[in-house]
Amino acid sequence: VQLQASGGGSVQPGGSLRLSCAASGIIFSLFNMHWYRQAPGNQRERVATITSSSSTMYADSVKGRFTVSRDTAKNTVYLQMNSLKPEDTAVYYCAAMYLKTYWGQGTLVTVSS
Repeated sequence: VQLQASGGGSVQPGGSLRLSCAASGIIFSLFNMHWYRQAPGNQRERVATITSSSSTMYADSVKGRFTVSRDTAKNTVYLQMNSLKPEDTAVYYCAAMYLKTYWGQGTLVTVSS
């Protein structure tokens, strides 16, 4: 099983980034997919979820700014992040959950002027 996250980088406040997480070795359509983030000194927090039936849920801190989506044909989940704020700076991880949990390696997002 491999979850390959990509798309992180540095952006100014108000900017946008799109993260991708490509999954292999799992039956992607069965899995609920999640995006978590962890800022230095903080606990890992769940940012967004998209279920196997494509229902979505968001942390209050990102509602209205982030959008999670999935492409089953590409075994990929996305996180579109708009109106980024300095407090969004963190390492972002994708996770696949269905009976077991698998984690990606993380991608760093830095929001700074």
